[in-house]
Amino acid sequence: MSFSSEFATSHNERICALPLGLLPRLCSPNKRTMKRLRQLPKTFRFALAVCVLAGLGLVLPLESRAQSPVIGFVRDPDPAPEVKAKDLDGKEFTLEAFKGKVVLLNFWATWCGPCRMEIPSLIQLQSRYKERMQIVGMVVDADDENDVRAVVKDEGINYPVAIASNQVRFAYGGIAALPTLFVINTEGKVVQKHVGLYNPALYEIEVRALLNLPVDVKVETFEDNGEIFLKHADRATMLPGVNMTGLTAEQRAVALHKLNAETCTCGCKMTLAQCRIWDRGCALSRDRAAAIVKEVAAAGEKGNEEKPAAEPAAPAGAPEPPPAQTETSKPGNSTISSVTQ
Repeated sequence: MSFSSEFATSHNERICALPLGLLPRLCSPNKRTMKRLRQLPKTFRFALAVCVLAGLGLVLPLESRAQSPVIGFVRDPDPAPEVKAKDLDGKEFTLEAFKGKVVLLNFWATWCGPCRMEIPSLIQLQSRYKERMQIVGMVVDADDENDVRAVVKDEGINYPVAIASNQVRFAYGGIAALPTLFVINTEGKVVQKHVGLYNPALYEIEVRALLNLPVDVKVETFEDNGEIFLKHADRATMLPGVNMTGLTAEQRAVALHKLNAETCTCGCKMTLAQCRIWDRGCALSRDRAAAIVKEVAAAGEKGNEEKPAAEPAAPAGAPEPPPAQTETSKPGNSTISSVTQ
């Protein structure tokens, strides 16, 4: 878990999220589930998202804590994949054009309840820091561009909104849940990723920290172990839903190697490790990962059984045996092999 996630979770500031593992991969193209949801009225889909979240206990109240919070940014961030798109007015824009500003790249959908809930706070944030920060809205799986236009107009969105192409979505890891927001620093590098609806105060604190403005938090750095970009999943020492507590350090390394080498059979075309990070609800990657852990543990136990028992130590004070003689050769004599005593 990243430092910012710890900040949000420990302070109950992660309000809710819409994991696509719960409503199987709603953001993945060409899925029957997505097609069926598209046939539902838009208002029903919006209500469904909120009800699912509430029923699963993912709607959490905000609470304040006295202790000083901690936020974090990636230690060696990767450059943000380029985004070339047209906003709803047909105006082309790129992320490169916003270099020098902090960018909040927000993937959302009109039917996503949590996505709609955070829009007012994003509008306020854009107004407050418009000179040094830019929010970009990328709409995922839009039924109709007119629906998006209507939402943008009704909400009074004051930042560019575009339809996210499959290429952009995949460049940013497939977008496994909504909303998903990437924090990009002034150098154009991704320093944090948030999945779900967070307290808007967290976004503002991160923006201020990246702009070198005063913040009342501790800022730390962390290594991306696949939570920001899945290509770094091979760095992870723990994976969601994979219990490796019974393995030794050596066995854990073997298991992680296997999880990063084998492809998941769910159709995601990712490694098992990447699938566990990307879609925690995937039963195929979860079950296969558990089987691999079990196989590695069993192999370790078998190896221990096959090891020869250690010879008992000589009692204290016993004379040492004479050194073993090796094959020797003397001039004018034949080679003589002596039996080891």
